[in-house]
Amino acid sequence: MHFRSLFSHAVKAATKLGFFLGLALAAAVAAAQATEAQDPKRQAALALEQQGKNSEAEAAWRAYLKDHPTDPEPYAQLGLLEARQELYKEAVPLYRKALAMNPHVQGLRLNLGLALFKLGELKEALPEFTQSLKDAGPGSPDALRLTILIGMSHYGLAEYADAVPFLKEAAAEDQQSLPLRLALAHSCLWSKQYPCVMDVYHEILTLNSESAEADMLAGEALDEMKDNEGSTKMFRAAVAANPKEPNVHFGLGYLLWTQKIYPEAAREFNAELANDPQHVQSLVYLGDTQIQLNQPADAKPVLEKALRLDPAQPLAHLDLGILLSDAGDNEGALSELTLAEKLNPNDVNVHWRLGRLYRTMGKKDEAKAEFDKASTLNKAADEDLYKKMSNGRARPPGSVTAPAEKPLNQ
Repeated sequence: MHFRSLFSHAVKAATKLGFFLGLALAAAVAAAQATEAQDPKRQAALALEQQGKNSEAEAAWRAYLKDHPTDPEPYAQLGLLEARQELYKEAVPLYRKALAMNPHVQGLRLNLGLALFKLGELKEALPEFTQSLKDAGPGSPDALRLTILIGMSHYGLAEYADAVPFLKEAAAEDQQSLPLRLALAHSCLWSKQYPCVMDVYHEILTLNSESAEADMLAGEALDEMKDNEGSTKMFRAAVAANPKEPNVHFGLGYLLWTQKIYPEAAREFNAELANDPQHVQSLVYLGDTQIQLNQPADAKPVLEKALRLDPAQPLAHLDLGILLSDAGDNEGALSELTLAEKLNPNDVNVHWRLGRLYRTMGKKDEAKAEFDKASTLNKAADEDLYKKMSNGRARPPGSVTAPAEKPLNQ
């Protein structure tokens, strides 16, 4: 049960942490170019840049470039001017040109990485940040920011396990950063490091005891650890802390749905829809809950709305197929169940429902094929459970495990 929007979330978190305050290359380059400090064209370009006259500064740097075609500074400064105007696509080739001339200009590689990060080109930004961190060395002013940027780049690429050590290191350095800890908690959760989630959760509570997002993260971790009581408690705390937090009512409703507490689950799904009428998952699970509560007339329009918003919802197609079948619309039911099968071919319920429908329609061969598929999937699930149980049993030293492929009935 994950609520994520990968890159946009990463960039929002990065912005909160103030990552982009480092686009200030001029001083570093100026130091490298001390021998030409008295060049009037260079001085004029720098003065215009400091006054915020970007167009005039660009023209001045291009004039200076004609006299110094092998100097990386004009390219670096032109890239900086583009970046300050959020024209990152234009800045990147200028930074690359400057780096090709001199890869050791202080701050230049970091600025290239930042421009790539802002463009969403995280995979290309990563090596620039990594090399910049090596060049900066531990304890340098840029080390913390680069550590965070590397962690957030992995985060945005959905490389959560790789993000964790960098975000942990950054969190240890910055004891007061709530957004940083939230990003770390998400990374721990999505890389299945659940004790890590709980550790970070307790850190977050010391900074903000009313953090609904932290309660939700802890609830998800406890849910993954099969602690239904603990996860439900955390989501109830999240609802109490901020009933307007996106997904908070859906998260609680989903947990209640898994526990078959349908009346309360329906209330939570409706509460999420009151916050966001276009919340597709709440519509899908509300419709399913209404079917479980024997409210087919209420469920049908809810499921239809969900599918109008997002046709790729297998549970909604399955439930709509069930409703149409119960209403005697076999062709309509077949269409919905077939779509559900395409979207989720390993759902036993879909094949079982299709088998029943084909049998009702007098299509015995098709019915048998679907029942056979359902049976095969059930057996595979049973064997998987058997293997997990067998692997979980304590064995004395030197004991031999039976081959996993051995049939259960032998």
